Amino acid sequence: MWNIIIPILTLIVGLAGGFAIGVFYLRKQLTKMQNDPQMLQQMAKQMGYNLNGKQMQRAQQMMKKQQHQMPKPGAGRKKNK
Repeated sequence: MWNIIIPILTLIVGLAGGFAIGVFYLRKQLTKMQNDPQMLQQMAKQMGYNLNGKQMQRAQQMMKKQQHQMPKPGAGRKKNK
């Protein structure tokens, strides 16, 4: 019985932990990109775009606006009393 439960629990904990780490890393990278235009330019070039100054400012503004609209992890949970 335990031979089946332990690997399943390990898989579930690993997936949840990996997801949490991935979200944290992605948020950190997005914050860095907002403050570093060269990093944003590099990402755009990797995607096949070449942004000029005005487009760069617009992209940074969109990223800042998007980040403020994103819910914080665990913000939608109900608290039991």
